[in-house]
Amino acid sequence: MSIQAPPSPADTPGDNGCVSVRGAREHNLANIDLDIPRDALVVFTGVSGSGKSSLAFGTVYAEAQRRYFESVAPYARRLIEQAGVPDVDAIDGLPPAVALQQSRGGGSARSSVGSLSTISNALRMLYSRAGDYPAGRALLESDAFSPNTPAGACPDCHGLGKVFDATEASLVPDPALSIRERAIAAWPQGWQGKNYRDILVTLGYDVDCPWRELPQAERDWILFTTEQPVVPVYRDVAPEVARAAYAHGEPGNYKGTYVGAREYVMHTFAHSESAAIKQRVARYMVASACPTCAGKRLRREALAVTFGGIDIASASRLPLRQLAARLRAAAEGAGVDDAAHPEKALVARRVAADVCARIDTLADLGLGYLSLDRSTPTLSPGELQRLRLATQLRAQLFGVVYVLDEPSAGLHPADTEALLRALARLKAGGNSVFVVEHALDVIRAAEWIVDIGPEAGEQGGRVLYSGPLAGLQNCAASHTRRYLFEAMGPSPRTPREPLGWLRLEGIERNNVQGLDTAFPLGAMTTVSGVSGAGKSSLVSQALVELVSAHLGMRHVADDEGDELPGGEAPAPAGGRIVAGMEIVTRLVQVDQKPIGRTPRSNLATYTGLFDQVRKLFAATIEARRRKYDIGRFSFNVAKGRCATCEGEGFVSVGLLFLPSVYAPCPTCHGARYNDDTLAIRWREKNIAQVLALTVDAAADFFGDEVPALARALSTLRQVGLGYLRLGQPATELSGGEAQRIKLATELQRQQRGHTLYVLDEPTNGLHPADVDRLMTQLHGLVDAGHTVILVEHDLRVIGAGDWVIDMGPGAGDEGGRLVVQGTPAQVAASGLGVTSGYLSQAS
Repeated sequence: MSIQAPPSPADTPGDNGCVSVRGAREHNLANIDLDIPRDALVVFTGVSGSGKSSLAFGTVYAEAQRRYFESVAPYARRLIEQAGVPDVDAIDGLPPAVALQQSRGGGSARSSVGSLSTISNALRMLYSRAGDYPAGRALLESDAFSPNTPAGACPDCHGLGKVFDATEASLVPDPALSIRERAIAAWPQGWQGKNYRDILVTLGYDVDCPWRELPQAERDWILFTTEQPVVPVYRDVAPEVARAAYAHGEPGNYKGTYVGAREYVMHTFAHSESAAIKQRVARYMVASACPTCAGKRLRREALAVTFGGIDIASASRLPLRQLAARLRAAAEGAGVDDAAHPEKALVARRVAADVCARIDTLADLGLGYLSLDRSTPTLSPGELQRLRLATQLRAQLFGVVYVLDEPSAGLHPADTEALLRALARLKAGGNSVFVVEHALDVIRAAEWIVDIGPEAGEQGGRVLYSGPLAGLQNCAASHTRRYLFEAMGPSPRTPREPLGWLRLEGIERNNVQGLDTAFPLGAMTTVSGVSGAGKSSLVSQALVELVSAHLGMRHVADDEGDELPGGEAPAPAGGRIVAGMEIVTRLVQVDQKPIGRTPRSNLATYTGLFDQVRKLFAATIEARRRKYDIGRFSFNVAKGRCATCEGEGFVSVGLLFLPSVYAPCPTCHGARYNDDTLAIRWREKNIAQVLALTVDAAADFFGDEVPALARALSTLRQVGLGYLRLGQPATELSGGEAQRIKLATELQRQQRGHTLYVLDEPTNGLHPADVDRLMTQLHGLVDAGHTVILVEHDLRVIGAGDWVIDMGPGAGDEGGRLVVQGTPAQVAASGLGVTSGYLSQAS
């Protein structure tokens, strides 16, 4: 293996112009020494899991943040999430740092594009000071134009724009069932639900009749009564016996209080302290536009004020580029003529100019299709990061290190060009730009490359090369080198003949309106287009919903972070499937959401292979002698886990003004199990030692002893995850790793029938070498007779498919239409839309 030695500091641009890292050991970093030039665009490359983020974020940024906090008042430190102290000997020449990482939107639906970009603040000032008020109305302060303040929020919906209620349809999803068969699905599980049923028996209601056959008056009382009658309950007797006993005044087993189903749902959601219970009852609540504010979230006084002929709520719903066009005249001093109040014209000109300038920055980053009222939970990680990048561009800081995590994620090649211009502006402002990236266009634009590897996990963490791009060509150990300097375009292939066509008509979702299209079955389709063109609306939302409904599956929308029933979930997709479902028997959606939210969820538990491991331990002679069952070997069960850390493996020490310190448990020393459980061994290893094995090591350790276990490990290795530990917590996994774990979990199952696989931008977070592994598995699924549909920007992936559907031509209201479709060669030759030009260059 040839590893290029990093240039000495004397070889870098200026002896004093470097960030010098010495002895970096964070995560898998192998005690590395490195000099990174400042005032340059530096890109960190390497295969997924090689240690790029550990160096850029876990070491450089974490140390910069730690030093900054040394100057912050101790009390203030408690209010800011701290990255912790990196495992490094020394870092010299380190300026202040700003991190722009991939993350999903905040948990509150009140957080929006406008609040995150601060444009809403300026717009509220514009309406407050320069708006057109009804005659005789007093001036409103700017907070009166915010739905998040008491002065501005509609009093009936509290600034949400929605009111929530429970209806018969939501409380009783299947009216063919009887009450005894749980027709009232909103009732609590277990004893309490049976209690309500038995009370209804006492009161004389028929609980064995199908719900739809009950008289409407009875149905209304059962669901919506506000009475709370207290009656005796007669357990485990026939209804006629219970009614007779009640008529004769017999006491029953106990007294029960009935609560109407709607009252139970609304009261539970409002007062329960359990997030799980809140989430459960929220399913039975429906949202509708607030009748007072018509969904605009504001008081009537604020909505009566206009600027340019529209109120502030309507302005906030416009795509940003349309909003800027409306404000441009005011910014140039036209459209506002108030001789009696010249200060009004001055405010309009200055504030409108500021809003337009902010919007222009967002539009340059390809975000002109967003609206100010778009809530952050509905944004992709890439959109969020570009919003934060726009804020930094406006801030015009000097002498800062910006550390960015794959800013090209979710970007069409056309949008990547705008991103590179933005990064160049940051650098031209006197800053250093450190980027963790896989996109070859971004890597080629770098002035300095730091390549980490050679492989992932324990086989990575070393600096293979550090220097100008051209020198990477001589680093034989680098996987990145092959894709930059060798012809690694899509392999020419003959498109597969489809088994049939999945035809959709009249699709409506977000900016997709009335679209007709078809996907070939038994083939691989890639859906392309600029960011915001409607790709995910068509595939990940509309297509998945319609296929789920046709298969009788309950589709779970992405409500991550929503704090309210209904959240920001759009209305059900419009349109229909008119052909092709006679072939499809199963739907699998593989996304990049985490496989778990706590360290207790890990690779082994998610894939199910840990069940096989625990069975092996429970079957040992010593385990049988001690009467240990399979549950004994779970760190989530009290009888087997360490009592001190309760199976966590570590204890947290709160330091008040500093980041909490996580130390190995003093009892189990990180093993997670108690001594009695650890005494059981299989082939000389206890259960904790097995969890510490990597997938590669576990495959060698278990061999073919258990076919299901061997198949699971083999599949994980095929998707390039051999470096992960079996017990690696879900919280340590990237989105790309989580997605490949989900894919591996599907691949190891015995496939029957015809499965439709839907993946939304599966190459996000993946090095080109990992993309090749992923594509091998996806092509294997198609070769086995299944269908794969990808939403994708990677030209190599688009060119390697059988069929391309290009959406656009623009983003937001300028997109949502089918630009061109056909084989990759046909689309490249068509000259239609922006994708065809990039595809023809790549082929």
